[in-house]
Amino acid sequence: MPDKIRVLIADDHAVVRQGLSVFLGTQDDIEVVGEAADGEQAVARVKELAPDIVLLDLLMPKLDGIGVIRALQSLDRKPAVIVLTSFTDDEKVFAALQSGAAGYLLKDVQPQELTEAIRRVSEGESLLAPSVAAKLVRELQRREPRAVANDLTDRETQVLTEIARGRSNKEIAQTLGIAEKTVKTHVGNILQKLNLADRTQAALYAVRERIVDL
Repeated sequence: MPDKIRVLIADDHAVVRQGLSVFLGTQDDIEVVGEAADGEQAVARVKELAPDIVLLDLLMPKLDGIGVIRALQSLDRKPAVIVLTSFTDDEKVFAALQSGAAGYLLKDVQPQELTEAIRRVSEGESLLAPSVAAKLVRELQRREPRAVANDLTDRETQVLTEIARGRSNKEIAQTLGIAEKTVKTHVGNILQKLNLADRTQAALYAVRERIVDL
C-alpha cells in the first residue's frame, strides 16, 4: 500500500475541523494526523507531526494564516499549504500565494474537488479556485511581463499550454505522448526560463500572454 497523504487541519472553528476530519477520514489515501485551533498551535503541530499538507484558514487567532505560511517556509521539511477560507479579497489572496501557499480554495468547494486538490498538491502541483485565478490574472495583466514566450521551445510551449488548462504531469504526458519524467523536466525549464516560482504562476503567465485562451 502506498503511504497515505498526511493532513493537518488548521481552523479556529471546531465544527469545521470535525467536519473535514470526518470526511477526509473516509478517503483511503488520506490520513488526518492532527488539528490546530489557532495559528501558533498550527506551527507547533506541523513541527511535531510533519504533515504533508496543511489545510489552513486565513482568519486565525494568535497568528493569522499568512503568518503561519511564512513561519512554515523556514522549516527543513515544510508541508504544502492549501488555504481553505471564505475570503476572496485581493490582498489576502496575493499575500497567501506570495508567502508560499500551494493552493487557495474557498469553503464552498465540493468535497471531491477538495480531495483532488489534496492529491494534486501532494504531487507538487498548485490549485486555485476559479474566482481566485481570475483575480490573479487581472493583477498580472497590470504588470510588466518577466520574459517572453519566445524563450521557450515548441515542446515547452505545449507543456505550458497544458499546465494552463489545469492538467497534471501525468495527464500532460498522456496528451503529448511523452514520459512523465520528461514533463517534469520541461516544467522545470519553463519556470527557470520565465523566472516563475511555480505552476500557478506559469498558468497565469500563459493566460496573460495569450499563449492559451481558457
